[in-house]
Amino acid sequence: MMNNTILSTNKLCKTFSSGGLQQHVLKNLDLEICKGDYTVIMGPSGAGKSTLLYALSGMDKPTIGEVSFMGHNISGLSNDKLAVFRRDHCGFVFQQSHLLDSMSVLDNIMACGLLVNKNKKAVAERAKQLLKGFNLDENVWRKFPSQISGGEAQRSAIVRALINNPQIVFADEPTGALNSANGGAVLNALTEVNKQGQTIIMVTHDMRSAWRGNRILYFRDGGICGECLLGAYESGNTERHTKLKNFLSEMGW
Repeated sequence: MMNNTILSTNKLCKTFSSGGLQQHVLKNLDLEICKGDYTVIMGPSGAGKSTLLYALSGMDKPTIGEVSFMGHNISGLSNDKLAVFRRDHCGFVFQQSHLLDSMSVLDNIMACGLLVNKNKKAVAERAKQLLKGFNLDENVWRKFPSQISGGEAQRSAIVRALINNPQIVFADEPTGALNSANGGAVLNALTEVNKQGQTIIMVTHDMRSAWRGNRILYFRDGGICGECLLGAYESGNTERHTKLKNFLSEMGW
């Protein structure tokens, strides 16, 4: 295993039972994710992309096999210890922001930060600094989620994911519910996070979103059937765009 590997799997399997039948969603999967990578997982619906994301993050346990973080097997940890692992090392961004409607944007973010750091002033300062970095001003901080746009809510969700300085950010269709403008703002935010050294693992059906990654994995029938290395993202790089488009065409996307 490479020294810069942050997350890896060994013969990872996930099986679900339904109506007396077994569905093998992940099949003997071996995978390595390196620190600082922006890995994008693509593939048809039902291929197991989100199942893989949940297994990698400890949100779901594999049926067989191992997931290792920094060389340590996390698959055998108790649910309580997995919760601590996710709190201390992971950030999550989903298709919906999942901000609590009863709390302001700032309080939503601080609630997560205070799980790790009991210094309320320090957590508030970090939250405000991150919000400003994503072009979210005080006018947004004080509002409730129902009072802001979808793009503002999703960027706020990214701030919440970053508040405890996680080593890995997991994103599951983060632009799936957004229009083009708001989706672009969220992708810009994730790209900036990655430039600062954050490891990102993202599931998406959207080629515009996938283009931001430096490594594209195509997932089908419970396994990885293709890989495309794009290098660091550069806006307007048509050659990079063509390479991804040709790869996805070869994969039958």
